[in-house]
Order: sequence, then C-alpha cells, then structure tokens
Amino acid sequence: MKGNSRSRPYPRSRRIGEQIQRQLSELIRREVKDPRLGPVTLTDVQVASDLAYAKVFYAVLGGSKDPELTQEILNSAAGLLRGRLGRSLGLRHSPELRFVADSLVEEGARLSALIRNAVKSDEAKQKTSAENPSPANEDSEGT
Repeated sequence: MKGNSRSRPYPRSRRIGEQIQRQLSELIRREVKDPRLGPVTLTDVQVASDLAYAKVFYAVLGGSKDPELTQEILNSAAGLLRGRLGRSLGLRHSPELRFVADSLVEEGARLSALIRNAVKSDEAKQKTSAENPSPANEDSEGT
C-alpha cells in the first residue's frame, strides 16, 4: 500500500517537529522581547500524530535564569509564536505549543562536573603517593 503512512520510516509528525524546532528557535530569538528571558535552547519538539499539539522541550543556558519564569514567558508568547510558526511553515493548522523545561542539559553538566572533580581527586592522590612512597610499596618493588 503506497498511501499507508505507517510504512514510512520517517513519519510526518517527526519531520514537522524538526522544522518547528528550527523555526521556533529563530522566532523566539527575534519575536519574544521580554528582557527577563535569557538564552534558551530548544532541545526537542514532539508533535502529536494529528499535529494538534507540540511539546517543546527547552533548556535555560547559563543557569542564572529561573526555568519557571522562562516557562511563564514562553507560554505567554505561545499564541504569537504559533501564528508566526504556522505562516512560516505554510501549515493550515499549526499545533498548540506546550513548553516543558528540559533538565537533561543541567543534569549532564552536573554529572560532567562530578566526573571532572573525581578525576582531579584521583590525580592528586596519585601525585602525593608518588612523592611519598610508603614502605610497603618499596618492599614489594625490591622482590
């Protein structure tokens, strides 16, 4: 069956989601004029199969801005963004935008910092043990 959308390996909702992500990031940068809004990265867009809703995942860069305030600002601009998005993508009905804070970026940065600290700690321990060899290490090396 040629017209069966299930046989396609790349569904339309996924393609639309990628287009929305690219276009919406540009629209947010250009159109949302709220000075409280800091740098925002859109990490993913999941569009419902009927294209009625789009869940937009975002991360606040720099960690200094409040994610709840960012969500409030984005939600208040959602109507404007939805209209501009529909026109720019040529969609008859653009999906309703729902913004969701994405904690994966922050969690990844936190884990990277933990790993970096653990490596530094291990390097410091190795350096001090190399400078101050214990008598047990000297005995085992001599045999």
